[in-house]
Amino acid sequence: MTGALLGGRVRHAQAAGGHRTGIEPVLLAASIPARPGERVLEGGTGSGAALLCLAARVPGVAGVGIERDAAAAELAGANVAANHLSNVQIVTGDLAVLAPEGAFDHALANPPWHDAAGTASPDMGKEAAKRAEAGLFALWAWRLAGPLRHRGTLTFVVAAGELPTCLAAFGAAGCGSLSVLPLWPRAGVAAKLVILRGVKGGRAPFRLLPGLVLHEGSGAFTAQADAILRDGAALPL
Repeated sequence: MTGALLGGRVRHAQAAGGHRTGIEPVLLAASIPARPGERVLEGGTGSGAALLCLAARVPGVAGVGIERDAAAAELAGANVAANHLSNVQIVTGDLAVLAPEGAFDHALANPPWHDAAGTASPDMGKEAAKRAEAGLFALWAWRLAGPLRHRGTLTFVVAAGELPTCLAAFGAAGCGSLSVLPLWPRAGVAAKLVILRGVKGGRAPFRLLPGLVLHEGSGAFTAQADAILRDGAALPL
């Protein structure tokens, strides 16, 4: 199924069934402080939405996306080719065992976060993309932080309820200077998602940021959210 992101700037096809890309990878990509020439690693890249959006915002960035589902990885590779991104590579493999080559300046992920004890989806694609096994956040943080350069950043977008577990996972992976940016559905409504950033070797105090309000009362995106989702603006942490 063909589609587009960032107001049509990014071509992004998805499978007709299975897990569908939401706004999370677009917001995640907007939060990465990458510069041209830097290397970025993504775990669980899916159909490649985050890396595609990041490459559109930061020309010259080099990206590697790891995806264990072969069909999703193939689709991500086709999306990379459709956007003519010779500096983005998709690797089929399991993040738990795959060791990416070289060092990276930034790492990111939109990990599965549904409780492993919850009701399973009958769709295997959705189930694999959303179900979090015990210890997953610690494993992903450790595997993604490993190839980071000193002072490189590790960024997750996760459910707000998983924040305590993810804070501990980042600390265990050697990433400090932690910052949390809540994603408020509407003003005055509790955040369902947060963006968590850590710095490898960082020692600065924890920061809770003002956050981003996604929707107006009418349901339309706020001006700031629309600038990110449609125009490709950055979301600084």
